Amino acid sequence: MPKRILQGVVVSDKQDKTVVVKVERRFTHPLLKKTVRRTKNYHAHDEANKYKVGDEVRIEESKPMSKLKTWVVVDTASAS
Repeated sequence: MPKRILQGVVVSDKQDKTVVVKVERRFTHPLLKKTVRRTKNYHAHDEANKYKVGDEVRIEESKPMSKLKTWVVVDTASAS
């Protein structure tokens, strides 16, 4: 099974080797038929501490590294 890849914006880089990434998803509400935006924060591993607040990044699923960290930053998402 392929690993999921999500795209979002770094909202915190205060922790060592960890960034918090806000991922937004849009879907149509089943009853109201209106587009709804939902956001969720993911803790992702950043080995080199090179990503800063405001960077748009891609994160990939991985094995759990800690209680909250189960994602790894792959690269910046500026190209797409």
